[in-house]
Amino acid sequence: MSKTVLLVDDSRTALMLQKMMLAKTGFEVLTATDGRAAIDLAKQRDPDLIVMDVMMPKLNGIDAVRHLRADPNFRDTPIIMVTTRSEAFSVNEGYAAGCTDYMTKPFNGAELVAKINRHLGFEDDEVEARSTEVRR
Repeated sequence: MSKTVLLVDDSRTALMLQKMMLAKTGFEVLTATDGRAAIDLAKQRDPDLIVMDVMMPKLNGIDAVRHLRADPNFRDTPIIMVTTRSEAFSVNEGYAAGCTDYMTKPFNGAELVAKINRHLGFEDDEVEARSTEVRR
């Protein structure tokens, strides 16, 4: 059974690139362009993992993560923050909000896929095989 990943970013270009990369690995990919839309879509589709940008209109990623973590249905859903903000304060704020992992942009696509696979519980050999697909 395919796993569902929700990508959240206000950059349509970033969403398109990430979606193409994850589609190669067999994930079903959902997208949202702001935190509020991400919460609504997550409640409708119950994704297995969420990749969340921080700086977005309507509701930023930090507040969206806090909102999702307050919902019992999303307490254990892995959430990877992906942002340009690399300073210690921002990283700490992301983890304090409840993110499972934190990556800074620009990032290596294979690294993102490897993190997603690990958080979804795939074995190391599956992680390597799926990450290799992204490098092709």
